[in-house]
Amino acid sequence: MEIATSTRTAARLRRAVTRLSRRLRTSALGGISPAQASMLATIENRECPALGELASAEQIQPPSVTRMVQNLEQAGLVETWQDPDDRRCTRVRLSDTGHHELELIRQRKTEFIERQLLSMTAADQLKAEELVVFLERFLDES
Repeated sequence: MEIATSTRTAARLRRAVTRLSRRLRTSALGGISPAQASMLATIENRECPALGELASAEQIQPPSVTRMVQNLEQAGLVETWQDPDDRRCTRVRLSDTGHHELELIRQRKTEFIERQLLSMTAADQLKAEELVVFLERFLDES
């Protein structure tokens, strides 16, 4: 029975994390799409990535990355330039506006979770704190 319980628990955890991720995404994005928000975060986490690197990191086709980056650039969220060492390569970085937008998205997500936590009992808030510790440890061991 231990294997069935472990499998059931793993499936429940996966569903809960997926639902939480979806709720955070819909509560926080403002005027940009989930794909655009993901692209901004990927750009932030890399040092001036090339479009090909973004396609690989986001697991999407290069023409889709090109269109998305063009839209983000038109919105003032990113800046692009040709790599001086390889003129065929376009690089991208967040603009100040892009950094600000990404910070707002993160802030809205935190505020959503905080509102949920504040509506809970003190005992449930303590459980949430314990869950955070567990998840941090769980993810560090992966």
